[in-house]
Amino acid sequence: MKPGSEAELADMVAAAQGPLEIFGGGSRKGLGNAVVGDRLEVGGLSGISLYDPGALTLVVKAGTPLAEVEAVLEAENQMLPFEPMDHAALFGNAGKATVGGMVAVNASGPRRLKAGACRDSLIGLRYVNGQGQIIKNGGRVMKNVTGYDLVKLMAGAHGTLGVITEAAFKLLPKPEATATLCFALGLADGLAKLREVMASPYDISAAAYTDGAALLRVEGFTESVAYRAEKIGGDKIEGAGPWANIKNVTALAGADAVWRLSVKPSDAADLVAGLSARGFSAPVLDWSGGLIWLSGGDGSDAPRQAVSALGGHATCIIGGHTAFQPESPVIATLNNGLRQKFDPRGIFNQGRMG
Repeated sequence: MKPGSEAELADMVAAAQGPLEIFGGGSRKGLGNAVVGDRLEVGGLSGISLYDPGALTLVVKAGTPLAEVEAVLEAENQMLPFEPMDHAALFGNAGKATVGGMVAVNASGPRRLKAGACRDSLIGLRYVNGQGQIIKNGGRVMKNVTGYDLVKLMAGAHGTLGVITEAAFKLLPKPEATATLCFALGLADGLAKLREVMASPYDISAAAYTDGAALLRVEGFTESVAYRAEKIGGDKIEGAGPWANIKNVTALAGADAVWRLSVKPSDAADLVAGLSARGFSAPVLDWSGGLIWLSGGDGSDAPRQAVSALGGHATCIIGGHTAFQPESPVIATLNNGLRQKFDPRGIFNQGRMG
């Protein structure tokens, strides 16, 4: 099914007699648990509905390729604040990331430390619920509102609560200057360095450990960047640096097993050291060590067990295990209640999140 408009999509959902798999550009195909159902392609819902550079506001249809949006913003020297990750390198997909898929998985990159996640930049959404009704929540400008914030709820739901048709974002100007500071240190010392600088007043926009080095990014006006870089020290890398590769985890392209771990940054070094004994390696640690990307291993779910003991979360991106961290009974009850309200017939991406 390939609807060409929001109204046509709503009619298709209302008439559906069985499960539906929501499909955008295909770049994230494989993320989450497998879904069985008729494919509902939203690529026909494409185009920018509103772009006001002066108000730093963008409204765009869900099937619009993300690269198209970023090119338009680049021309006005603006950007999506959360630096969205593209999963295509991990899965080896030739598809193009779309805005709807980005919102559905709450895709966020290294700048999340400073600017928040995708959901934090969303100011409005339109979507079709499981009864084929068109729902609008939020708006096209930043303002305080009352009522339920369904915008935040839909971001990260992996298409299990509704089919996103349009999203509105607040934007940021691109920084005038950027510098990356590099410290060649071992893992424990490198992560300690990241936490030390993150606690400083120097306004870090990204902090990661990869290739035997702790990396810190400062952005802003040219004189401010120069001042902060001098105070922080380390070897200076001008320009974009390695952040695109860190964002998209290109070091794990083609890996047979990939895990994404979320823990307290202070737990990262000991966690990685313990898992290395089981054959796991961590080529990329982002968010000051709070986000760990693992590859290899002995085929077990040791990462999930280790992270659970620390109060964190583990997602099996590639490797044959259930994708998401098992829900506690309380969380499962809440999630089942939400799905019953949003998708009472149980047709959207059933099984995707377990």
